[in-house]
Amino acid sequence: MENRWLDVGLNMLSSAEKESMVTQLFHSPEWEVAVRRVRDKSPATFDCWFAGVQFDGIGEDSTVVLRARDEFTRDWVRDHFQPALVEELESQLHHPVTVHWVIDISLDRPVAAAQPPQPVVPKPLHVVAHEPAPVAEQPPAEPPTSVRRALALAGVNPKNTFENFVVGPSNQLAFAAAVAASGGSGRRYNPLFLCGATGLGKTHLVHAIAHRIRRDNPSARIVYGSADSFTNEFITALTERRMDEFRARYHGCDALLIDDLQSLAGKTQTQEEFFTVFNALHAQDKQIVLATDKYPQQLDRMEQRLVSRFTWGLVADVQTPELETRVAIVRKKAQLENVYLPDDVAVLLAQTVQSNVRELEGMLIRLVAKSSLMNVPLDLDFARNELAIALPNRPQVASMDRILDAVCNHFHIKPADIVSHARHRSVARARHIAMYLCRQRLKCSFPEIGRAFANRDHTTVMSAVRKVEALRDADPETRAHLDAIERRLCSAD
Repeated sequence: MENRWLDVGLNMLSSAEKESMVTQLFHSPEWEVAVRRVRDKSPATFDCWFAGVQFDGIGEDSTVVLRARDEFTRDWVRDHFQPALVEELESQLHHPVTVHWVIDISLDRPVAAAQPPQPVVPKPLHVVAHEPAPVAEQPPAEPPTSVRRALALAGVNPKNTFENFVVGPSNQLAFAAAVAASGGSGRRYNPLFLCGATGLGKTHLVHAIAHRIRRDNPSARIVYGSADSFTNEFITALTERRMDEFRARYHGCDALLIDDLQSLAGKTQTQEEFFTVFNALHAQDKQIVLATDKYPQQLDRMEQRLVSRFTWGLVADVQTPELETRVAIVRKKAQLENVYLPDDVAVLLAQTVQSNVRELEGMLIRLVAKSSLMNVPLDLDFARNELAIALPNRPQVASMDRILDAVCNHFHIKPADIVSHARHRSVARARHIAMYLCRQRLKCSFPEIGRAFANRDHTTVMSAVRKVEALRDADPETRAHLDAIERRLCSAD
């Protein structure tokens, strides 16, 4: 209330009177001395946090009034800086000091102005000849824009862009969310949590987000890396006593992109630091993108408070691509490599390598390289021979028809019943188990399984698979059925 009447009173004064009044109200030599002494202990961290704090004066009852941008900033400053500030003030005023906090998103006079990080300029390299001639010393030039961008996006593959990503039913949600997270059309979710098995395109999407943000905002501070790199940086900062630089880097970025998040499992101290970084960025509405091979609730040895924050935004999973998408991926890769690839070879590759896009692209590179080196045409016969050589120990995977036959024989029902829309309990149970086995053994996508079962919606397949997964662990009868069908399939293989 006092601040509101103060604002009204100030608005009634002239500019000169207002400036004089503000100077008298908010100028405190004791406060300035205390700030200077506390800041000297940790300048980078102090400036990072006090850019969101404003000093509103010291009352007659020795109450220091501080205004914070949000609750998180208030809590962090109160825990880490307030005790030192109070101690410094009490040593000057010679009586107890209390602190009163106010939350206000708009700050007119922050204690510390947010300073952008200064670019690191390399030292000039001088080459000395046998007879050195005097050379005028030139000031070091600022690195070119392209160099600064390359340094800022270190570790990001330049080919991993949205334009080069093949979209299909298995990844369209993740793709749309990634485009929105990079500043494109659609609602932006924060954080964006991408999950899925290895080699399905999560890293490609994370890199594409970095490229799009940099394209639209060249001055944006983007921090990209794996959870392992975050851990290594944190350990190095602790060892070399450079936590100020570490926190300034992560707390001051505009976008944080972390891959392979599951690597944080069991690293308690690193998780605590990541928790602080996450909260600081989320409070500033800075984009956070996380990628891992598991859903948040399935992350092992991860603090529950972190897991709950991972679900604040959108959890988008990347599924195994269906056959048509795999064919499109092979063709796109061949186009990027400027290689002619016959359609029948593309289909053969997509049919042979089903579960991993990275492996699919690697096999294409192998075929192209060997065809070029041996000067042999890349046709269907060549591809078949090379795939047989490259994948000699790959087990013969049961086809969808064989899984259906095994399930029907086990439950003594007809194949036509299992793909029908009949809802009898025995038929529905067999259908759910068949869907589950197709997912587990063939790594088929949910839409692909749905099409095989009378064009059922992919959400129906997802529900069936999750139901069987739950019963497998809790119901001995279901587990016995699965074991018997698995033995039947293994003997057939």
